[in-house]
Amino acid sequence: MRHQVPAPELRDRMRRFRDRMDSDSPGWGLVAIFGKINLYYFTGTIQDGVLLIPRNEDAVFWVKRSHERAVKESAFPDIRPMGSFRDAAREMAVHKDRIHMETEVVPLALAERFRKHFPFSSVLAMDQQAAWIRSVKSSYERGLLERAGNIHRIVLEEEVPEILREGMSEAEFGTAVYSVMVERGHQGIVRFGRFNTEIEVGQIAFGEGSLHPTCFDGPGGCDGVCPGAPVLGSHTRRLNSGDLVFIDNSCGMEGYQTDKTMNYMFGRPIPEEAIEIHRRCVAIMEEMAALLKPGVVPSAIYATVIEGLEPDFLQNFMGFGERHANFLGHGVGLVLDEVPVIARGFNDPLQDGMVIALEPKKGVPGVGLVGIENTYFVTPGGGRSITGSNPGLIPVY
Repeated sequence: MRHQVPAPELRDRMRRFRDRMDSDSPGWGLVAIFGKINLYYFTGTIQDGVLLIPRNEDAVFWVKRSHERAVKESAFPDIRPMGSFRDAAREMAVHKDRIHMETEVVPLALAERFRKHFPFSSVLAMDQQAAWIRSVKSSYERGLLERAGNIHRIVLEEEVPEILREGMSEAEFGTAVYSVMVERGHQGIVRFGRFNTEIEVGQIAFGEGSLHPTCFDGPGGCDGVCPGAPVLGSHTRRLNSGDLVFIDNSCGMEGYQTDKTMNYMFGRPIPEEAIEIHRRCVAIMEEMAALLKPGVVPSAIYATVIEGLEPDFLQNFMGFGERHANFLGHGVGLVLDEVPVIARGFNDPLQDGMVIALEPKKGVPGVGLVGIENTYFVTPGGGRSITGSNPGLIPVY
């Protein structure tokens, strides 16, 4: 028997989503969900199909492929096969002028094919409503995240120092870490909500490679394999004594992902100035973690930290050169870029059950990106790390 998301869990998610839609979009008529993340969240299975949620009727998950697998995996109460959207339209007879969709996910061509059988005049977004519902994790979800975080801690804090060897390439290092993580139970895939975002294993770099510019919206960088696949790590950049080793990656358990950054001093220490900057970043993370309590506003955490840093430190903080990430942390879960974000503009208070990755980092010329990242549960007593407590810059001599 495959693992199954419990039926009460699915019912609670649907109830909270409907409540949120009623609050944000009174009078909404129909929601159509196509994206695999929300399909899994609401049905417990990832299939080729559409989840139709009428406002005044029960939701139906229409599956093109594979209906057989869907009914084996899912406790969702109404899963029906379809050859095309025509089948769903004929049986449900739900036609609304306006429809809510995942506008960040659904391609125009797919929306037009759907429109042939479910005529609508306009599309409205429901991406944020689903994202905010996903942001508060149940005890079931937190249990999976805790398991992922434990694997993450063991691999990056205890096993990576045994993997590193002089002369290995960044790509070799990445594949070795991936192999160990999967052996321990990592799901093997990293998922993002942001359009066109790809990562293989994580951001991996030796030395100044972690300062290399990328299109990824984060403070770190990497050279990657090649321009056509700027991910994983270089096949030619090899580990030398004195290198800073940087890895920012995810570990997933049954869909739920933690985020963690760890770094290592290989062969000999990095310059003392860089070590002190790293320690400052760790202190910033601990300062923010203490504020991860229900009722605290994310934008206020961001302002408190940024306003407390002197101009010299802000240079190359959360990036390098002209590239800076305008956040200090972010929600994690079924995707690695969930809400809320520790950034300006996020003014809704934190809630018990949210899970936040904090990642203060700073680029150091001639060295690389120092700093750290761990994933935390928001609790009344402040953030509780589920990915470990090692302060980083682990010596591997």
